[in-house]
Amino acid sequence: MSEPGAEHIEHFDHPEYTEHAGHPERAEHAVIVGAGIAGATAALTLRKEGYQGWITLVGAEAEAPYRRPPLSKDVLRGTMKSERIRLKPDAFWAEQAIELRTGSTATAIDTDASTVTLADGTALGYQKLVLATGSRPRALPQAAGVPGVHYLRSLHSATTLASALASRGPVVVIGGGLVGLEVAASARALGCAVSVLEAADRPMSRILPAWLADPLATLHQDRGVEIHTGVSVARIERHTRSKLSVTAADGRVWPAVVVVAAVGTVPETALAEAAGLPVANGIVVDEYGRTPAPGVFAAGDAASVPDLLHGGRRRGEHWNEAMEQGTAVAKTIVGDPTPYPLLPWSWSDQHGVTIQVCGRPELATEHEVHGDPESRDASVVFRLDGKVAAVVAMNRPTEFRTLRQLALAAQH
Repeated sequence: MSEPGAEHIEHFDHPEYTEHAGHPERAEHAVIVGAGIAGATAALTLRKEGYQGWITLVGAEAEAPYRRPPLSKDVLRGTMKSERIRLKPDAFWAEQAIELRTGSTATAIDTDASTVTLADGTALGYQKLVLATGSRPRALPQAAGVPGVHYLRSLHSATTLASALASRGPVVVIGGGLVGLEVAASARALGCAVSVLEAADRPMSRILPAWLADPLATLHQDRGVEIHTGVSVARIERHTRSKLSVTAADGRVWPAVVVVAAVGTVPETALAEAAGLPVANGIVVDEYGRTPAPGVFAAGDAASVPDLLHGGRRRGEHWNEAMEQGTAVAKTIVGDPTPYPLLPWSWSDQHGVTIQVCGRPELATEHEVHGDPESRDASVVFRLDGKVAAVVAMNRPTEFRTLRQLALAAQH
């Protein structure tokens, strides 16, 4: 199948792209490396905001930009076909004069010459460069060299895992964060026996306090998911083509047909680091997404942004924040300097319960509860020094929208 928009690629060949397509006035070129939600949103926002230059969106995956949240839910359960998760119809990108280079990997950046080199040897000149290289699943050392251990990040990995889950055999999920629990819920919905192994004392410990995380753990257990906390995985072994086992440091053993590792992500920073850009758990940027290199920005999972509220730096790992960062950096490029959002926010669907989080509840000193967290029907407002610092909602999406705006307003 041809690359989306391939019929228009000849109009964007650098360095003479301004001589093509009858648009010699479009002398500026924005190159976006990474076709996830941050990169795709940056490209779309540039056009929406009236950017008149050429835009090239470079994506390592073969697919055109797509929505990742369904991967751990609808795609695994087989309730949504891959074509339905596309961000835009294939023809849309060419219609917006956005050159989409799928299946292309950027291998080098020369910030002095303002060029990006691709794996096929193509050199793209740029006036503006957005690094939206995203992140990759954190590798589990115990899984090294063991066939049949799955990581979930891309559409390809999701469809591969979905095929493995079709066996309906026992599944072991290592990691009790958002992705791990969503995979567990999907596998259980398919009829698999599921065990979740979490190193901390509770699932979702990085996101929610115990009194909110515990009702979610109970929800999983009520649906037949076994949750084991305080587990240190010692080894993973493959015994036959279809049989694996996970052994804990204390000797407990869980048999499995499928093992899924969901132990966090690592930012993709090698390209930036090789170009001499500062890297510290992400590509270091200011509150507008700007790196120290002229015309070079970073957005999404790969960006390390200043935490203007609490000091230090932070890195987002969620769809919503990456999308907002893509929007902000595009507006800054067109001359409307827009800082990245001050508060991270995320959402998750588990066994039909929607959990939405904005801000950092762990920093709060007080809170007020509306509804009943035990029944997973509640909203919570967290405060630090009397000011709203975070909000959480369970199955209250409309209320969450209002509370999120309240939290954002409190930061200014």
